[in-house]
Amino acid sequence: MAIQKHIALLLQFLLVALVFDVANGYPLKLGFYQKTCPRAEAIVKRTTANYIYRAPSLAAALLRMQFHDCFVRGCDGSVLINSTRKNQAEKDGIPNLSLRGFQVIDAAKTAVEAACPGVVSCADILSLVARDAIHQIKGPYWPVPLGRRDGRVSIASESFTLPAPFANITQLKAQFVSKGLSVKDLAVLSGGHTVGISHCSTIATRLYNFTGKGDTDPSLDPRYVPQLKRICFPTDKTTLLAMDPGSSKSFDEDYYSVVLKRRGLFQSDAALLNDKTTSAYVKLQAKSHGYTFFKDFQASMVKMGQIGVLTGKVGEIRKHCALIN
Repeated sequence: MAIQKHIALLLQFLLVALVFDVANGYPLKLGFYQKTCPRAEAIVKRTTANYIYRAPSLAAALLRMQFHDCFVRGCDGSVLINSTRKNQAEKDGIPNLSLRGFQVIDAAKTAVEAACPGVVSCADILSLVARDAIHQIKGPYWPVPLGRRDGRVSIASESFTLPAPFANITQLKAQFVSKGLSVKDLAVLSGGHTVGISHCSTIATRLYNFTGKGDTDPSLDPRYVPQLKRICFPTDKTTLLAMDPGSSKSFDEDYYSVVLKRRGLFQSDAALLNDKTTSAYVKLQAKSHGYTFFKDFQASMVKMGQIGVLTGKVGEIRKHCALIN
């Protein structure tokens, strides 16, 4: 039965990939490096596992890094590029200043380069690392079609196009649809907040000055507000908060129960209750104990991983992920 489910899931992903193939002309495909660098995926998996074993919290950070990469210029590894004297790159844009885990990507790239110089892109490595890191903490595992090439442009100001933690449902839906993702994908991928942490500064306005009158966001459970205020003071910029309290180290459906209780950390979490489709998905996962969450997350990650990819002869294969060739 397990084998049959795996085959069915694989066929589903292949169908999704086929749709993108027609659009791109140069398809991403499973096993892309089978002949040119057959050990690539195993090397990335081993390198990722070594880091996640020592620091499991990096899994959430690496998943977030892929999301931030794909939503700006597509999944082209542009978030990995360092700034120069002439250009401030994405990673130095304000929404990306809290990104971490770049050392994992660099280590994987170094290991792959030692085996197959100039073959495997940083964009592909980032996609593999994010998947392998989440699976390492017992989260879902999804097929990653490969063949992405690396972008040569990275602009800090473009990071402001990322979905913001204070975004409302109308803004979130528009941003996801603009990337070829559905409203259901919005609800599913928001579930990535089941792992990870944020800073008190991210919710300070929501707690202390929501409309500029010293008030609190009314969409937040009033019984939960005193707990948050005991942890976070108005000017606190260092204290960390779990995005899924009590379950922030486990990749599970508990996030949806938190949102349904109006205890989602961000306004963008609370916003999921303001749309018929996303609200229905939140209630489904919360009440069914995540019956379809892993399967849905797998499918949405495959879709997200194909946003705006560079293939064929477009872009380059970077020698170092932080530096344009």
